[in-house]
Amino acid sequence: MPRKAVVSPIRKHEKYEHLIAATQALVPLTTAVAHPCDETSLRGAIDAAEAGMIVPLLVGPEQKIRAVAQSCGLDISGVELIDTPHSHAAAERAVELVREGKAELLMKGSLHSDELLAAVTNREKGLRTGRRISHVFVMDVPTHAQTLFITDAAVNITPDLMAKRDIIQNAIDLFVALGMGSPKVAILSAVETVNPSLPSTIDAAALCKMADRGQITGGELDGPLAFDNAISLEAARIKGIKSAVAGQAQILVVPDLEAGNMLAKNLTFLSNADAAGIVLGARVPIILTSRADNLRTRMASCAVAMLLAHSRRAHEPIRA
Repeated sequence: MPRKAVVSPIRKHEKYEHLIAATQALVPLTTAVAHPCDETSLRGAIDAAEAGMIVPLLVGPEQKIRAVAQSCGLDISGVELIDTPHSHAAAERAVELVREGKAELLMKGSLHSDELLAAVTNREKGLRTGRRISHVFVMDVPTHAQTLFITDAAVNITPDLMAKRDIIQNAIDLFVALGMGSPKVAILSAVETVNPSLPSTIDAAALCKMADRGQITGGELDGPLAFDNAISLEAARIKGIKSAVAGQAQILVVPDLEAGNMLAKNLTFLSNADAAGIVLGARVPIILTSRADNLRTRMASCAVAMLLAHSRRAHEPIRA
């Protein structure tokens, strides 16, 4: 499909505009879209295709997808459809397309996230690697100068220490792959001192020491840090915290899914932030959009996945 300019329909978010613009020089990637059977998910895939980011393979009940396209006025005449009987089969077939090398990205349609991730994490037929699968919200907060990564707010409910190690490494690797440099990583808790009564502070201290020992690489870690002194230099100064991360954090590592989900949604609904979603740690990036996402957020989610996949391409060893 021919490229068309992507225009933010609501308010300008320069951080996302830069991410989207960075994809314009790259070739679109074939993307298995699992069960795009409502207007939001189907339109998101078609918009990304028209923007030159992806070449979608629409996987799901063909008649239902065509009916949605017709009712919404979407032209899918040039798009390949792969017929499956239901959402569960669509998730499995979409994952299979990646395993077969026919797709380089995976995108969630109108099925539940758990249904797609169950196919991804299947031990025999999924897309598992040696790394824990985790989710990152790449957040464009208009009132904050930095792009904020929040992890994990969607996949790991109560991660243990080693799961948090992978969650952090996944986020750092994404940050670096997007060309954003070496990130400052804040391990969040309710307080900024180690307290045996708060297990998240013990984990934070251990994770920082793991980074010192080379078990986490590519970023600068500090924690425990409370949210205020992680993102506000003034709050860190008042608390007397001397740290290269405090007040300047770019990756916010939450203690559990509940904390991350509430933090991301607070920023979205109280600070007019947008939250692009991506799942990491699988063989390919997984675009995990929400029904509430606007066009700009969906484009940013695709842009993040596309930039990551192209970065991996560039660093793959040459095979004889």
